[in-house]
Amino acid sequence: MQRRARLLALAAAAAAVPAAADISLPDGKEGMQALGRAHPTAEALYEHFREQADGGDRVAPDDMPDWSGVYSRGGIIFNFDPDQGTDRLPTAKLTEEYEQRLSEKLDRLERGIEYDRLSECAPPGHPRWLTEPFLREFVPTPDQTWLINEMVNDIRRVYTDGRGHVPEADRYPLYNGDSIGFWDEGRLVVHTNQLMAGQYQRTQPDYSEQVETVEIWEKVDERNLVAHVWVYDPPALEEPWYAKQTYTKLSDPDRRLRIRYWHCDENPNNEVERTDEGSSQFRDFTFTDEDDSP
Repeated sequence: MQRRARLLALAAAAAAVPAAADISLPDGKEGMQALGRAHPTAEALYEHFREQADGGDRVAPDDMPDWSGVYSRGGIIFNFDPDQGTDRLPTAKLTEEYEQRLSEKLDRLERGIEYDRLSECAPPGHPRWLTEPFLREFVPTPDQTWLINEMVNDIRRVYTDGRGHVPEADRYPLYNGDSIGFWDEGRLVVHTNQLMAGQYQRTQPDYSEQVETVEIWEKVDERNLVAHVWVYDPPALEEPWYAKQTYTKLSDPDRRLRIRYWHCDENPNNEVERTDEGSSQFRDFTFTDEDDSP
């Protein structure tokens, strides 16, 4: 009986790991960074992967990878690259302008001056989306994959039905941009453009409207999804920035975890304004409902 249980466990573990993929990734972070440097644009890197995968797989509904469950991001939550650890400065090679912008932002933070569009309930935007906390779900289907973050009901849609990006004449900046992709065995390869400027996190660098990303998502074991991410942003980055994101499936034997609707304006104290010094402050803060009467 124990032998049979062990065989079943080994079979389940093997099923969680995708079959050998056509795309070949280098070992180690330096190899991943070199791969990014070898391609001048995010589009060029994405096309390199697509050529390796011979255009990608057309996956039937019954053959989609199992990414079910509720996940949360691991590592140092508010650093875009977990390898930064507790160091003050990011692992990115910033341009002189964006290095100066980061230095000035960190100086303001030390003096208690901070402003973030999330304070006004705006979405974080991508690539910051990758670092946000709280619960996540991932829903792969043959034509689209939905990458869902509980925070501000933030959903990225990756189109894998063969369509290209929005025509250049029709593009305008969006919080999460426009994402297309393809499957290579159990891996999802994604190219995202058409993004708004933003910041990787409150203590992290800014990125420009020229930012684009390439991601390779894969389930590496029964509990962990990994996203290999290359960020291209010529105004802000001297070279592409590679970071590995890990999302861990949470234990939920009673199936009690839920992705809940997030509406931060429901709290009357979430009316925030930007002060003259560049920080944020609550407007008409009160500990009682404004409609309450004595």
